Amino acid sequence: MVEQVDGEATSPVQAAAPRRLGRWAAHWARGGSPWTRGRVLAGAAVLTAGLLAFHRVVPNSVGHLGSLLEAFLPWLGLVVVVLLGLALLRRSAIALVVLLLPVAAWAYLFGGLLLPGAKPGPHDLVVVQHNVSDENTDPAGTARTLADAEPDLIALEELVPTALPVYEKTLAPHYPYHAVRGTVGLWSRHPLTDARPLDIKPRGITEAWSRGLRTMVHTPRGEIAAYVAHLPSVRVGASGLASSWRDESAGLLGKAIAAEKRDRLILLGDLNGTVDDRGLAPLTSRMNVAERGFAFSFPAGFPLARIDQVMARSAAVGHIRTLPATGSDHLPVAARIALG
Repeated sequence: MVEQVDGEATSPVQAAAPRRLGRWAAHWARGGSPWTRGRVLAGAAVLTAGLLAFHRVVPNSVGHLGSLLEAFLPWLGLVVVVLLGLALLRRSAIALVVLLLPVAAWAYLFGGLLLPGAKPGPHDLVVVQHNVSDENTDPAGTARTLADAEPDLIALEELVPTALPVYEKTLAPHYPYHAVRGTVGLWSRHPLTDARPLDIKPRGITEAWSRGLRTMVHTPRGEIAAYVAHLPSVRVGASGLASSWRDESAGLLGKAIAAEKRDRLILLGDLNGTVDDRGLAPLTSRMNVAERGFAFSFPAGFPLARIDQVMARSAAVGHIRTLPATGSDHLPVAARIALG
């Protein structure tokens, strides 16, 4: 037998399929009591809460899975949102109650970043950090975008010989002081002295490689040691996260910071890792990180993580934010540092 639906022939099997699907969805949503259905969702909520609260327990011995998780840790909040939607659809009371665990864990880790920042102080230092990209075709426009934020300091990475004169010329009117070592540089409104390269080169890199700088900034509030660094890139593949060079370079930078005699110190750089990544522990264990803001900076087209960092010792890093996109594959970040 063939039924006519809107003038078209439809078999009984075809006509019954939508009805069966609707009955299945209704049964899935209603099956059992609110306290017995949705146990799988509740289990997923417990797992998500465990990953948030105990991410340090996830081992790095296999594919650096721990660091890979920590690179995208804030995004577990989206998992919570999806689970919430499914729990509501399922009308599962147990899943809704258990979801309080990952909500609490996420709020504990990241909720403070959403709070309003403190009011700017009269002696705050505004800094900008940007990996300008060695393939940037508009260095002049990039420099103007950074200067429009009116920072006191601008740290740049991936400076190439052809673009460096453009940055120098464009920034010179407002940033008369600058220091460049290798492919990293610092531009400043305040005088700079004692600039020297930092040796943060991993042993496995044999070619010429200079991506660290240390200098003194003479601000109205006193001298500050400023470090600019660009740590090696990491790669995500079938075997996991390849970050050994990054981790080794972070260790060398951490030792240099520990040996710094100046009490007040700021670190600006593309560290190729988030502040939650244990690979940056040699730095985050010694430095203060941003108290407010996510400022995901990479990739510029769809930012998923902030790997461009502003850290400080004996000073507080307040709100961090992204600036408009430039010709780079990174977004610039700007932060306010309270010197006290």
